[in-house]
Amino acid sequence: MPAKPTETPRRIVVAGQTLEYTLRRSSRRSIGLSIDQRGLRVGAPQGAALRDIEALIRQHGDWVLDKLAAWRERPAASRFAVVDGAVLDLLGGPIRLHIAPAKRAGAAFTADEIRLAVPDSADPARVLEAALREKARALFGERLAHFAPFLGVAAPPLRLSSARTRWGSCSARGNIALNWRLLLMPPAIVDYVVCHELAHLKEMNHSPRFWSVVERLCPDWRARRLELRHLGRQLPQF
Repeated sequence: MPAKPTETPRRIVVAGQTLEYTLRRSSRRSIGLSIDQRGLRVGAPQGAALRDIEALIRQHGDWVLDKLAAWRERPAASRFAVVDGAVLDLLGGPIRLHIAPAKRAGAAFTADEIRLAVPDSADPARVLEAALREKARALFGERLAHFAPFLGVAAPPLRLSSARTRWGSCSARGNIALNWRLLLMPPAIVDYVVCHELAHLKEMNHSPRFWSVVERLCPDWRARRLELRHLGRQLPQF
């Protein structure tokens, strides 16, 4: 049985600056660096030596410092006001909210409108999120079922996530999690993330072989990945 992933807060001096980072050890095969609103996060194999991990951080020190500075300067995401008549971008197009009082919470989608039924005691934002999650589950399941046969695999179990910066993941057991907020992006971006996670069923890494699998499913994955990074910074919060 694989060892359970562990996370440890640590500090390192890079170019004269003391940086805090989170070290996550797991069954992965290589050391990787990522930066988001939480700061520097380092993924490493269970047996990787700390000196090798920190040598890699220092090797990419300029990149780390630049990315951390960019995150500090980034404006906070706008908060979407869930009110009657508000317009939300959904799957690449605008859709208007129609909110009406009701005894029970519910939602119905048309081509250009989401009709929300909101009890007096309910938060319209939570009713909207529940509706979007339900729609996301149905759409993501359909896209997984569409692309999986191209890799000769069955559509894997799906779980929805709500991580702020991670759009998808694939566990060692082959279970896929997709961020419901992908519903706020164009269909091509949804498909890219679906293909990315399905490719992990063949290659549980980000090696050249992994990206060749992604390219079989999504030939223009590079452009879609760049668009995902750009749009991900602009998604509203509610």
